[in-house]
Amino acid sequence: MGDTPRSQTISTILQEIAEQAVRYPDSAFTTLAHKMDVDLLREAYRRVRKSGAPGVDGVTAQEYAANLEENLRDLHERLRRGRYKAPPVERVWLDKEDGRKRPLGKPTFEDKIVQKAVAMLLEAVYEPEFYAFSHGFRPDHSPHQALLELRERCRNMNVGWIAKVDVSGFFDNMPHGPLREIIKQRVNDGGILRLIGKWLHAGVLEGATLTYPEKGTPQGGVISPLLANIFLHHVLDEWFVQEIQPRLRGRCFLIRYGDDFVIGFELEADARRVMDVLPKRFGRFGLTIHPEKTKLVSFHKPPHRDKRDRKNGTFDFLGFTHYWAKSRRGYWVIKRKTARRRLRRAIKARWHWCRDHRHQPLREQYRMLCLKLRGYYQYYGIRGNFRGLERVYQQVKKAWWYWLRRRSHKGQVTWEQFTRLRVSYPLPKPRIVHNI
Repeated sequence: MGDTPRSQTISTILQEIAEQAVRYPDSAFTTLAHKMDVDLLREAYRRVRKSGAPGVDGVTAQEYAANLEENLRDLHERLRRGRYKAPPVERVWLDKEDGRKRPLGKPTFEDKIVQKAVAMLLEAVYEPEFYAFSHGFRPDHSPHQALLELRERCRNMNVGWIAKVDVSGFFDNMPHGPLREIIKQRVNDGGILRLIGKWLHAGVLEGATLTYPEKGTPQGGVISPLLANIFLHHVLDEWFVQEIQPRLRGRCFLIRYGDDFVIGFELEADARRVMDVLPKRFGRFGLTIHPEKTKLVSFHKPPHRDKRDRKNGTFDFLGFTHYWAKSRRGYWVIKRKTARRRLRRAIKARWHWCRDHRHQPLREQYRMLCLKLRGYYQYYGIRGNFRGLERVYQQVKKAWWYWLRRRSHKGQVTWEQFTRLRVSYPLPKPRIVHNI
């Protein structure tokens, strides 16, 4: 289906903003908030994901849509008069594979609409400025594009050293003051800045306790990834291109996906210099480079006369371990396999799912396991990683059989019975989706 006439009008407005951003790169936008009319809010509603859990007000997307036009008009009126209040974000905790907990925020559905509308306006301003090597949370970019670019840069630029950098708790520690100052350089609109300030200070509701963090972006917020890109574009991307690259002797590159990034260097001396100044650069903006998770590894193409370069290192990026290995034709190539921690996490998560849902109808279990496996193949199914896909596939089969045997004490499902069952309910087999 194509865009509706209204969405086409909104696209034209956003395109005009983008053209002005290109035409006046040194000027700040001061009149953007007035473009948040009912039509823009309606388009923001159309683009917001509807399947998320409700926030503190308990209103679902379906309930909001039941009286959509009246709700949007009321929302626009509150925004126009400056009476919109950003509700606190409800926080829940998810288990991580290492036993720790990961926080997850649940904004209200209406707040997602407002955040999406502001994100659409800011995106129109900043997209023309963002560098091509920034792939995270951007239209027409994907993690697989970042992986492809990383491999090609390493091959074509004779890269011998890779810096894998980790910013400690980036989204939880992004300082509010520097973020607002960075935004004001390009968007100095009081209405937009006030909304961003409301989200930054909206508070976090955990159980019955409401807290107001002094730093960090809204957890689960639609606008948080864009704010992160704006912040890191100034702190890292521009600094690297304008100040670092011209001062290095050898070739180098930066590839970033959100707050996850790697820097490749042709010369070790250049790598050491940048690693020395990188913590100072981030420290100026209130952030810390994680000393243990950040590392500099030798990543030279092994000499043809050696079967293996034991001094060469590997590094993880976007869920894959990158390493040099021989191709079937005997050439040295960069290969990728699922990172060990990601593999363990995937197997453990599916084991727990089979345990927790073993009493559901068999057809429903089969449907969900198919979705989970296809989703896993969709991301990790890159050339050279078939063995990792096969391992997850085999472990899912074992987990499903194991917990089906424990559905009842009256009788157990034997492996022979499970084998016959899988004829009627065949799990999707591993397949390579991305030829990169």
